[in-house]
Amino acid sequence: MSIVVTGAGGKLGRHVVEQLLEKVPVEQVTAVVRSPEKVAGLAERGVRVAVADYNAPETFDGLFAAGDKVLLVSGNEFDKGRVRQHSVVIDAAKAAGVALLAYTSAPGSLTAALADDHRGTEQALLDSGVPYVLLRIGWYHENYTENLAPVLEHDAVVAAAGEGRVSSASRADYAAAAVAVLTGDGHENATYELGGDEAWSFAEYAAELSRQTGREIAYHPVTPEALTGILAGAGVPEPMAAVLAGVDTAIAKGELVVDSGDLSRLAGRPTAPLSEAVAAALKD
Repeated sequence: MSIVVTGAGGKLGRHVVEQLLEKVPVEQVTAVVRSPEKVAGLAERGVRVAVADYNAPETFDGLFAAGDKVLLVSGNEFDKGRVRQHSVVIDAAKAAGVALLAYTSAPGSLTAALADDHRGTEQALLDSGVPYVLLRIGWYHENYTENLAPVLEHDAVVAAAGEGRVSSASRADYAAAAVAVLTGDGHENATYELGGDEAWSFAEYAAELSRQTGREIAYHPVTPEALTGILAGAGVPEPMAAVLAGVDTAIAKGELVVDSGDLSRLAGRPTAPLSEAVAAALKD
């Protein structure tokens, strides 16, 4: 039996693999990647590395074995039909007779266009009959803290979220929840709504940045149309800019407040607050 992590070269997948290695013998872990050089260090530590691509169904032939537990990390190629891509993994898992397939989805409350592919994938997974877990992952701290340069350059947090709040959490915390599901029992056909313990507003985020930098950083709310233009002007492809602005609209409606407590229960600890992610980012 192996625990197989797709997208293992990505930011979330890498966290999952690292945390798995703290819980299970290395020979039980398989990292699926498109570019093996991204995980050369894992291979040197004895992790089985498999090369496969969501866009090439044949690369998943024989990759899974009966009894495997699989984490399907959602793809990030929004223009290539993610439901079709994810279905490649689901079909391969069904053919192999895996014991469990966990999928990193989006919160059930999220109605923004970003969630459409996730809902489609969830339906494909349910229709497959494969034992599943839906890990409905909320927003990441790192979506904000990994790109502080423009915020610090202009001393401004710009968003189209109004006074909406976000229950974000760190990648490490979401990874811990995935590891708990992959290494534990009794999670078959469960759905978990995952978000941080503390929801925050963008005004509070700006205030935290001000506190930690000693500068006056303000929150400037804008319209979704204005935000789309700002992001496009910064080089984000316009369709993706519109998707991100749509997420802010969802935040304004309260759709990214996740108060189930599922994440801290699965992780076995309180989630790390946004302030910790800000501090870590400012050290880099």
